[in-house]
Amino acid sequence: QVQLVESGGGLVQPGGSLRLSCSAAGSAFSTIIMGWDRQAPGKQRELVATMTRDDTTNYADSVKGRFFISRDTAKNTVYLQMNSLEPEDTAIYYCNAGPSWSRLYWGQGTQVTVSS
Repeated sequence: QVQLVESGGGLVQPGGSLRLSCSAAGSAFSTIIMGWDRQAPGKQRELVATMTRDDTTNYADSVKGRFFISRDTAKNTVYLQMNSLEPEDTAIYYCNAGPSWSRLYWGQGTQVTVSS
């Protein structure tokens, strides 16, 4: 079991930036994979970015070049730096972590709203 706590969401104007953080309580084995999903109103949840223990990253096409995922393995923490935010990025962002792709856990989510 992995317990995840997200922070850093909020309201930002288009073109602005936000940094999300997610701390995981659990063994290092349980956080081999860490990442972020999001769910916008009326839409399905989608992968935003993932990062494995060997620093391999994966991004949704819609955020490539604007969002950057990083992790502090010693702190079991994953970050999502979001730049050039667009209204379409408005969603609840969920942190996820787990020992494998089939065994992921999710946090409660943090709201990101991009609006002028």
